[in-house]
Amino acid sequence: MEYVYAAMLLHSAEKEIDEKAVTAILAAAGVDVDGARVKALVTSLGSVNIGEAMATAVAAPVAAAAPAAGGAAEAAPAAEEAVEEEEEDDGAGFEGLGSLFG
Repeated sequence: MEYVYAAMLLHSAEKEIDEKAVTAILAAAGVDVDGARVKALVTSLGSVNIGEAMATAVAAPVAAAAPAAGGAAEAAPAAEEAVEEEEEDDGAGFEGLGSLFG
């Protein structure tokens, strides 16, 4: 992940994402830099619009949460029931193990 973070930092600073810059950031952070991974990252990012990809990645969780927020009043009791069921199921597994040992 450090390699991707280095590329995102360069993008945010509006700097060129090249092998030299990514390597410098990773070395400054104390990461043992693998030249092959840096080269692969820079090559793969060559055809990617990073700004668009980041905007899409940030918008995806928000879009998924929006329908749940609309039905929050109905979803709350169902969520409470699910929690109660999980608590009951946790102990059920140990009862079976106890019977193995007499």
